[in-house]
Amino acid sequence: MSTPLTLHVFTGQYKPIPYGEVPSWDPAQQATWPATTATLIAGHEHAVLVDALLTRSEGEQLARWVTDSTDAALSHIYITHGHADHFFGAGALLRQFPYARLVSRPETLHEAQQQVEPAMMAAWTAWFDGQFDTAPTVPVEVSADHLDVDGHLLRVLPIGGADGVTATIVHIPDLDAIVSGDIAYNDIHMWLVGSTPHSRREWLSSLDRLEAYAPKTIIAGHRDPAAPDDDARRLLDQSRQYISDFDRLAASADTAGAIVEAMLATYGHFGNPYTLHAAADSQFASPRRDGS
Repeated sequence: MSTPLTLHVFTGQYKPIPYGEVPSWDPAQQATWPATTATLIAGHEHAVLVDALLTRSEGEQLARWVTDSTDAALSHIYITHGHADHFFGAGALLRQFPYARLVSRPETLHEAQQQVEPAMMAAWTAWFDGQFDTAPTVPVEVSADHLDVDGHLLRVLPIGGADGVTATIVHIPDLDAIVSGDIAYNDIHMWLVGSTPHSRREWLSSLDRLEAYAPKTIIAGHRDPAAPDDDARRLLDQSRQYISDFDRLAASADTAGAIVEAMLATYGHFGNPYTLHAAADSQFASPRRDGS
């Protein structure tokens, strides 16, 4: 009989950033980047890490955490989607675990490659100058729709749109668990910057597809460090309601400030309010607000 899998979650902290051109944000307050997770799925002999955070410091912390969490050999680092804050931190891990492969689904690779092009690197440098590898390793295509950990199946599955890119998940049937990347959030304001009615409907559909796997546990890609649990039902309901509330307000509010005020009345305890302000302001960035 194979050894049962274990699941460990590393939750990073909020990272200070310049507040940029977000008119509704009070510049006297410190703007931050959302707290991000990495998830270790380990057997007796081998382990897989899902996502690798952003900064060099986070990657180094993550490498130490993996070493402290398991004696199993790290075989793969799987990236759920192509946003830099989920894979730029992989350099320290690959130096610590040189036999691990940095991989992702083919649907995500174009977005990941775009993150290391000059325009996007300039944007990340504006937020995190000197804090990340300037030549980050980009994931390569995983050769199957699953990974194997000591005979246990980890299903790596494309789901659909979420916060601007095609999203994938890692489904762990043995644990009734899903590592959702950025499809579900946990007690943290959702990245609806630049979203449209169409993209928000697409995100809701992705949550429906996530729910179809009937998980008991969901590890969100962005999770407040003080979140009470990873209960799948709570996260699915919370994420759906947040998107629906924002969508309703984006259609009816006259100002970004009105969206922020109404959302904070319900979600004032959520982490990273800067994301909410940026999302609200983005709805008034052009005269076209119908999703076209």
